[in-house]
Amino acid sequence: MDSGTDKSSDRRRFIDVSSRVTIVRLISILATIMCVLMYLSYITEIQSNLAGNPVPLVQPLTMMLDAILWAGYGWLKKYRDWPLVISNVPGVFLGIATIITIYVH
Repeated sequence: MDSGTDKSSDRRRFIDVSSRVTIVRLISILATIMCVLMYLSYITEIQSNLAGNPVPLVQPLTMMLDAILWAGYGWLKKYRDWPLVISNVPGVFLGIATIITIYVH
């Protein structure tokens, strides 16, 4: 096979740069929304805690620490990764609220 033909067929297999940028932006928006929704599910945990049925500490503590690390990572990158920061900030606050309400019921 001719090497010129191989190169052109290889290029067709890949998405062009502008389409790739669009896809990455779409994925970042969807991932941000899903992450925020995941953290919003902790509102039911908080309600359960306030109703006198506290949840175990391990999961909300782990979630909060994970959110702190990811938000910090996104914030401290040379070029801030806003989807990463925005999607994890609710996890920090809802994790703190969940942990506090475990002990206040």
